[in-house]
Amino acid sequence: MLKGLGAMGDMAKMMKAAKEMQEKMASLQEEMHAIIVTGESGAGLVKATATAKGELKSLDIDPSIFSGDDKEVVEDLILAAIKDAQQKANERAQSEMSKITEGMGLPADMKLPF
Repeated sequence: MLKGLGAMGDMAKMMKAAKEMQEKMASLQEEMHAIIVTGESGAGLVKATATAKGELKSLDIDPSIFSGDDKEVVEDLILAAIKDAQQKANERAQSEMSKITEGMGLPADMKLPF
């Protein structure tokens, strides 16, 4: 099809690949809202659920941790669960992104979007 066009053919291939990557990236951005991860702390006493985009969706707190004297402990457990969920969301997002870059023949550690 593009045989004999030399550099112009290579440029057309690159443009097509770039367009495909852009479409896959847009699709992935939408999918990231549906991918759910759960972070936890206190051996599961506090669980935070978030999307792969990092949007916190819910908290699940075991009632056994509530005691008048443990307010700071409870707050720390909640923060730890949220941070764990955010970390897992970031890892999942990077994993999904690397699938796209590898599929396009790009280095797996390439950071997208730029």
